[in-house]
Amino acid sequence: DKDCITDIFSTWHPDIVVNLAAQAGVRYSITNPDVYIESNLIGFYNILEACRHSYDGGAKGVEHLVYASSSSVYGGNTKVPFSTEDKVDHPVSLYAATKKSDELLAHCYAKLYNIPSTGLRFFTVYGPAGRPDMAYFGFTDKLRAGKTIQIFNYGHCERDFTYIDDIVEGIIRVMQGAPEKKNGEDGLPIPPYAVYNIGGGRPENLLQFVDILQQELIRAGVLPKDYDFEAHKKLVPMQAGDVPVTYADTGALEKDYGYRPATTLREGLRKFAEWYKEYYHI
Repeated sequence: DKDCITDIFSTWHPDIVVNLAAQAGVRYSITNPDVYIESNLIGFYNILEACRHSYDGGAKGVEHLVYASSSSVYGGNTKVPFSTEDKVDHPVSLYAATKKSDELLAHCYAKLYNIPSTGLRFFTVYGPAGRPDMAYFGFTDKLRAGKTIQIFNYGHCERDFTYIDDIVEGIIRVMQGAPEKKNGEDGLPIPPYAVYNIGGGRPENLLQFVDILQQELIRAGVLPKDYDFEAHKKLVPMQAGDVPVTYADTGALEKDYGYRPATTLREGLRKFAEWYKEYYHI
């Protein structure tokens, strides 16, 4: 909402801007691409323009723009773990293409207008109050309803799951350390621009993930102890836009901010299961 963004910036003159607004999800980008262009490209452009004009008239302006990117930008890369030094020019979904485009736009504005910006490539974020379209949430809904869950690529997928509290901690740390403004030998600004992975650094097999999830749902009382999981699981082929593995190299985040996500998958799914039981009054 450009008018709303312009009003916020002119009223509050923010020092730090954190843009987490986006249309997320690989599969939905195939069926409803319009919202990805509107939110992820035009919406982010509106944020960049507001940051640019925050310097008008010699004002101090925005000190740091932090924005959400995604592990999806790594597309079909086969080298693991995924490093921010890797080339990411081959997205396999529109969602990934919009997120890579955001990184390019941020780099352009960092160069042209000397706006310090940091992109964060999140890896499979999960936890309480998460997105209902994510596997762990959708599986729980379906199992409760007695429906069958589909496990893609016959279970031969690995995901680097990152618990929401770890993501929040990473964002807070990065907010406080903007890329340095400095000029090159030509006297022009070197783009104050950075990109980091935020992921657990521990890819989990999808079948193992489902096994832990069902254990924790039973433990929390979301599902009965005698639930027949085998009767409600179906192994199916890979779906368009998906990738077989995600795996974060978090070395740069550790080096620059002394931080690496630490919550184990079992800890995170246990907290999700307990929240789910309370939230839905089971």
